Formats: sequence, C-alpha cells, structure tokens
Amino acid sequence: MTIHEYSDEELMAQFQDGNESAYLQIVGRFKDRLFNFIYRFVGDADQADDLVQDTLIKVYTHRHSYREIARFSTWIYTIAGNLARTELRKRKRRATFSMSTLGIGDKDYEIPSEDESPTKHLEEAQTEQDIRRALAQLPLNFRTVIILRDVQELSYEEISKIMKIPLGTVKSRVNRARLRMQEVLKGLDHNAGGKQTA
Repeated sequence: MTIHEYSDEELMAQFQDGNESAYLQIVGRFKDRLFNFIYRFVGDADQADDLVQDTLIKVYTHRHSYREIARFSTWIYTIAGNLARTELRKRKRRATFSMSTLGIGDKDYEIPSEDESPTKHLEEAQTEQDIRRALAQLPLNFRTVIILRDVQELSYEEISKIMKIPLGTVKSRVNRARLRMQEVLKGLDHNAGGKQTA
C-alpha cells in the first residue's frame, strides 16, 4: 500500500486547519534546505541554525497569512531571505563581518571512499571554501540571485516572486552575478597561484 505524499501546499492547508503534525512534516522537509540557503548568506553555522529556527517560528505564528496563490516554497524562502538580509545589514552596521567566519570548519564532509584520492577531497573542500569567499564578496542583490538560482535551483519565476523584481531583471541579474562570481574566483586563483602545485 502506498502512502499519499502531500504537497507542501496541502500540508500547509492542513496546518492552517489545526493539524500540528502537518507543521512537523513541513519542518522535516525544509529544515536542511533552509539551513543550506541561509548558510550561504551568513557563512556561520550557529547563526544559520538560529535563523532557520526564526524562519520556522514565523511560519508557525504567521501561518494564516499564507495564501495558496504562491507556492509554499516561494513563501518560506522569502521569509528566510528577509531574515538573512536583515542579519547582514545588522552585521554591516556593527562592522564586525570577518572573512574568517567563511571557513570550512563548521561543515561536515563525507569520508571519501577508497577509490577517491585524498587530493581530490582536499580540492573539493578548497573549491567549496573559494565559493563561499567569492559569494561573500558579491553585492547582496547578486549574492541572493546566485544562491536562489544556482544553489537552491529555484526557477526564474520563483526568484522573481521572492525578490519582488521583474522576470527580465532576474535573468539579467543572474547573468551579471555569474560573471562577477567568475571574476572573483579568478582573483582568488590568482592570489593563491604561488601555493598551487602541478
């Protein structure tokens, strides 16, 4: 017997009708995705955890403000993105943002299989670190579209709704953000040039 898999929107409707277990299913579905999304903004695992909790609390307390005219994922990413951007603005005001928070220490990596060389694993970790550093150097509007499109793999339409900008603007901003990202990554490679081995 197959169990019917409810859509996000169906679960939210059940939660709005008072079904608390539907909320727990929503949390189970989105917790990790939200963490990955927010972490790309703030670069700090503890802070990302806190913001995920804040997002899920807002979903709980503002459940009746959701209307099924938009996809549920669009709504929840909008909440998470707003919280992440607010945190970054606070950080900027405090002027305490440090590149050291973008290290790879907080990320769990899978143990490489025996057929995977340790060098390959180190290269992947370095690439991940470079991507985080490059993202941190992008202007916030570019960083947002890159995270939504290339990390979360959302459609241009969803990004347009989340960011409240026209579809054409989303597409051009994604293209410009990718070009800027490439420039920043080339700069990181150039700076590390002396450390690379053949």
